[in-house]
Amino acid sequence: MNSNSNNSEEIYNQYKLLVYNVALNYLQNIEDAEEITQDVFVQVFQSMDKFKAQSSIKTWIYRITINKCLDYIKYKNSKKRFFIFGRKSDSGLQNVSNFEHPGIAMEQKEDAKLLFEVINELTENQKTAFLLSKLDMLSNPEIAEIMNLSISAIESLLFRAKSTLKDKLSRKFENYRKK
Repeated sequence: MNSNSNNSEEIYNQYKLLVYNVALNYLQNIEDAEEITQDVFVQVFQSMDKFKAQSSIKTWIYRITINKCLDYIKYKNSKKRFFIFGRKSDSGLQNVSNFEHPGIAMEQKEDAKLLFEVINELTENQKTAFLLSKLDMLSNPEIAEIMNLSISAIESLLFRAKSTLKDKLSRKFENYRKK
């Protein structure tokens, strides 16, 4: 029993920052990222016996984190949509648009917010590939393993994500400058 709890503590200490950073990059909200981090480790420890060592534990934890983030975004969006239709706003929902990312300097907040707005408009797969590549600095083979796709599929997702971002950002910055 004791070796198992030591193992759990080791896993938590080794991966908590990775999980938190991935969640923060997906959600751009400190409280949400903390909540997801807790949820991920609850699932990791509950599913430890189901973990098949076909992939590394790191890959497995990345997958759980990404799935939790995507589910959370869907949940938040459905709640937001529900409140748009004539229900009075729930104060907990104001948090959705709060852009919080401690890794970004105050004077860059506006630009970063604009960038993340556009990143958040990418398809799920493009967003995942882009975040893992550009913010987590993972290689295409690592991303392919995490996303369970071929390396050429990852290359294609990244190419499309970059061209979409370039296009949308140039339009956003034009509008931004006109203000």
